[in-house]
Amino acid sequence: MEAIEDIPVFVLCGGLGTRIKEETEFRPKPMVPIGNRPILWHIMRSYARHGFRKFVLCLGYKAEVIKEYFLHYSSMNSDFTVELKTNDVAVHSIDHDQDWEVTLANTGELTMTGGRVARAAAKYLGDAEHFAVTYGDGVTDADLSAELEFHFAGGGLGTVLGVNPPSRFGELKIEADKVCEFDEKPEFFEKWINGGYFFFHRGFLDYLIDDEGCVLEREPLVKLARDGQLRVYRHDGFWACMDTQRDRDYLNSLLQAGHAPWAV
Repeated sequence: MEAIEDIPVFVLCGGLGTRIKEETEFRPKPMVPIGNRPILWHIMRSYARHGFRKFVLCLGYKAEVIKEYFLHYSSMNSDFTVELKTNDVAVHSIDHDQDWEVTLANTGELTMTGGRVARAAAKYLGDAEHFAVTYGDGVTDADLSAELEFHFAGGGLGTVLGVNPPSRFGELKIEADKVCEFDEKPEFFEKWINGGYFFFHRGFLDYLIDDEGCVLEREPLVKLARDGQLRVYRHDGFWACMDTQRDRDYLNSLLQAGHAPWAV
């Protein structure tokens, strides 16, 4: 069984974010700030609190914004001196506690979610037997280490975080602890929906294709569920997705009030 710090977390960061265009005209949605940090940072911090430290960011739209943020992370969060003649930079101390390994992977500006995972995993999964996948716009207080243990114990190829907020996303039809049907954004709301925090065995890569049209939530997850290989880890605590400006305002209000359940 792999140590939690060796399991890579693939974060989908490349979408256009058209429903919050007032923000994403200038930056990718994962870089939209909640408080004084991008929502991407909050998501990574949630994983880190449970021991994960390896991240692969699957980039597309405005990839350069995310690259610049992490390339200059230490200098932007620490004191430093610049020798203007040589452009040498000396960071005096690392004034943050993020012990993360962050890989920034270009996966194509128009590539869909499944294609992004397939392309990034082909290069950066390495020898890992298991990996995590999440979106760059959802926060939760779920115990992700407990979900990983649940995934290990289940023996299937995939595990999805099941949540039940008052909104419509991917519906999970469940029998016992197995997902028997996966339906992305159904017409009618059902209790348990796709919370977007996945764990997979590397065997799941056989369900993906390296094609920009491959959508994770369609054929790959639908087939995985029908094959009896997708289990659900139920979480009835906090979960929220930043899909619109109203969602962003809501998350900001929680953080400003000191009642943000996902925050460390």
